[in-house]
Amino acid sequence: MLWAATVAALLAATPTFVTRGDVTPEAELRREAETAWAALEARYVAEAGAAPAKAPVTIVLQRGVALPPERNAQGRPGRVELRQNTPGVLEERLRVALRHELAHQLLWWACPQSSEDRLFHEAFSVAVSGELAAWKEAPYQSLSRAASELASAPAVDTPRARRALARLLSESVGFPKALSRRLRQCQDGARWVVPLSIDELAEVSVRAPGPAMVVVSRHSGEVLLAEGDVRRAVPYGSTLKPFLYAAGAGHPVLAPRAGVQEWACGPGLPAKVDGSTALLRSCNGYFLDWEAKGSAPKAFGAWGPVLETVGLTGTPADMADAIGLRSTLALSPWGMAQAYRLLAEARPDVVALLADNAARGTLSELPASKALAGVATKTGTVRDAASRPQFGWIAAVDADLVVVAVRPGKMPRHFAEEIPATLARVRRQAGLDAARVQVLGLVPAKEVEARCSGAGFAVEDGVPRAAPAEWARLEGLTSRGAAVCLGAPWRVRFPKGVEEGRDYAGVFTWSTPPPYRPPPGVPTSPSALKARRGSDFIFRTTRLQYTAGVVGAEDVTLRGEPRVALARVIAHNEQHSRHPGRPVCDTTHCQAFRGTVRVQAEEAKAVGLAPLKWKEWLLFSQGGEEPWKERRPRAEVERLVGRGLVSLRFEGGRALSIVTKTEGDSTFESAGSLPCDLLRSGLKLASCPRTASFDGPDMVFEGRGRGHGEGLDVEAAKASGLKSDAILEGAYGRQRPAPRDDSGS
Repeated sequence: MLWAATVAALLAATPTFVTRGDVTPEAELRREAETAWAALEARYVAEAGAAPAKAPVTIVLQRGVALPPERNAQGRPGRVELRQNTPGVLEERLRVALRHELAHQLLWWACPQSSEDRLFHEAFSVAVSGELAAWKEAPYQSLSRAASELASAPAVDTPRARRALARLLSESVGFPKALSRRLRQCQDGARWVVPLSIDELAEVSVRAPGPAMVVVSRHSGEVLLAEGDVRRAVPYGSTLKPFLYAAGAGHPVLAPRAGVQEWACGPGLPAKVDGSTALLRSCNGYFLDWEAKGSAPKAFGAWGPVLETVGLTGTPADMADAIGLRSTLALSPWGMAQAYRLLAEARPDVVALLADNAARGTLSELPASKALAGVATKTGTVRDAASRPQFGWIAAVDADLVVVAVRPGKMPRHFAEEIPATLARVRRQAGLDAARVQVLGLVPAKEVEARCSGAGFAVEDGVPRAAPAEWARLEGLTSRGAAVCLGAPWRVRFPKGVEEGRDYAGVFTWSTPPPYRPPPGVPTSPSALKARRGSDFIFRTTRLQYTAGVVGAEDVTLRGEPRVALARVIAHNEQHSRHPGRPVCDTTHCQAFRGTVRVQAEEAKAVGLAPLKWKEWLLFSQGGEEPWKERRPRAEVERLVGRGLVSLRFEGGRALSIVTKTEGDSTFESAGSLPCDLLRSGLKLASCPRTASFDGPDMVFEGRGRGHGEGLDVEAAKASGLKSDAILEGAYGRQRPAPRDDSGS
């Protein structure tokens, strides 16, 4: 009785075939189509377990015309196009083509949810059309080579791709099991959330990537760790949902729909779900229903260009694509890490929300949850048709690092413990925390230009905007938020066109310093005032990169323990700025910094040692014993120490002066004192002088070495042969607080 009912259903489902006289003989073509259709329906019933609910009413058979392919093959639903070489002859090639195209028609009718799955359509059509034998006559091709060929032509619209597909299908004994599973999915009416994959079709992992892990600095953008093929794009699951959340102008409060699989977001789901809960629970149903309300961002909104720039393989057609329900798009772990780095810069509120994931989201109630407290995380799982995990993703962001891990065949909860372990492992490289410095303050802001050879973005009120590919004013890039260069350092030049510029591996922001009024006795030359005012540009990089940059600017020839000692002082001083409430500056008023450079072993060692015991700014200078002699106008000297100068000597790091003053009829001498380095910097002398003598309208200064002569003497350190601890103890063992407006180097 059951078989009779099935046969009756098949007969009722057979469509009417209509010809137009351009493929002949027409009657024989129609009979061929009816026979082929019956065989296709029988195969469908055998694999899907039941007959389709209904059939197309009419299918037109016509001669092929010069039309571009639509959907999965030539023609369109309800129309089959054929190429006939010899009029009146239905040669075997045409019969095979007819069966192939009718297979597409059957799927469009019986399984409309699979209509965009090109690989499934082509695999089914090749498997049932009888063409496999012809493809097998081609030269031997390995499975891995076939998978590669097929992956390079996902539309399966080339002879090489068809041959590769036939090679994968020929691995099966009988009808391919992957196609049987998918046909049952068709009959069940299930959503086609995961397209057929090459590996699923082959029943083996012929091109499955291995595990991959990448760690990127939030500050400098450096790749600090890369394991596996971190540049290979794979489907990303739910890991891009934070970008949809960030792109949304508003997040509705929605009621979960009972019995809907996409709303199965863990136990205890509230009766009303807001956007933050949906993000932490990774509720697919929320995002799909948000799209249905018409208010969800399309194609990731403002974040779409960011994701495309870092390697997203296409534009999502709908929310199912965007949230990874359909594995039509892919992104590499490297690209994911770059995108999260920018998200952390532009939307710290979203990252702060994700920091709750270990407490009340998809990584809660795990042994690793406690170790992940405070770390922003987002998980993603890519499943096959049988709901088995193909890829598990975890993206994690803490104060300094971005980590992205991909594990084939694993759920994110099954490898969550790897994230805190990786963070700890990377942090064995010290100095990855942030260092901030006021930069380029001696140059008019409008003259500073920057260019990103990677992917540059200017954050404008939390929204990323692509930076120009060519040189652009840094002032404009930072006027409303941070300027971030993904995949490369910023290149900065000033003035325009004069030099190729310097590398700055980090993030620029704009911050206007407060007005500066120099204390009495502090030099007031234009450059001195600019240095002490600070800068409108704040540059953030790692403490290690900053330290290396200053060492390179101060003494690039330094090596060994003296370099370690200087690097320790530089790293220490970054935490004790001479600009109250502001970062350290990049001039000799603080510590010279001319961009980021290649880190040397000495800097890496220095930042990994214990912090210095002193709690104030530590002076250092080039030092040495090389003699020098300089002449300066007496009037210029008196501008610093007072008019009527009659004596000037140097003792204990201070300039001791005697000047004559007149008050009424009385003339008397007055003693004065100021830090020697204020005199040195004001007169632009190589170091604090040892002697000063009068020579007519001028004064002649003589001294040795370079710098203010206090604190660490770099040249003396070179000659000492001591370890860094001994060098620093000798320089600062009796350290006194440095004058706030003194010069730092």
